[in-house]
Amino acid sequence: MKSVKIEGKLRSDLGKKATRQLRSNDEVPAVIYGGNETIHFSAPVMAFRTLVYTPEFQIAEISVDGKTYRTIVKDLQFDVLTDVLSHVDLLELVEGKKVVATLPLKFVGVPQGVKDGGRLVTKLKGLTVRTEPKHLVEAIEVNIEKLELLGNVRVEDVKADNMEIMNSPRIPIASVITTRALRQAETEAAAAAKGAKK
Repeated sequence: MKSVKIEGKLRSDLGKKATRQLRSNDEVPAVIYGGNETIHFSAPVMAFRTLVYTPEFQIAEISVDGKTYRTIVKDLQFDVLTDVLSHVDLLELVEGKKVVATLPLKFVGVPQGVKDGGRLVTKLKGLTVRTEPKHLVEAIEVNIEKLELLGNVRVEDVKADNMEIMNSPRIPIASVITTRALRQAETEAAAAAKGAKK
């Protein structure tokens, strides 16, 4: 499991003025909750870069005041005008206490429908699950080798051990659609077959 280490500074002043001051110094105010206590801290905006700008699911190990907290990102806020990261909410991972997290999907294999000339379309990038911290994974693997032309893989088809999938079971996560070239070839084949019968 990949993790990002971030050194933070404890915040005592939580007012708007102090927050503005932090942001003007390229620091991002953040909060850790879900454990025994709520920790308000700040860290340089650059420290969050590898955690925020990635499709990967990662653990954030936050060191504040000599203590390290294992966390996951719950919410990110960006400045409306500048698009700069302005606040981070982190959930502390407590063993035995279930968490809700969105895990990326990793599609494995080449679908049969693609080999037959179709095109794979992925509808979902990740699934929301409820599980204990020890069962968190970087990605949920979905084997799509048997996916045929015009076929779908739905949420209910995904096997995720020790996890409760929160998404609606009937939602398609990937499908193989017919391409224009394949449709044209089918039309031409049908026309040729018709012509041959005459």
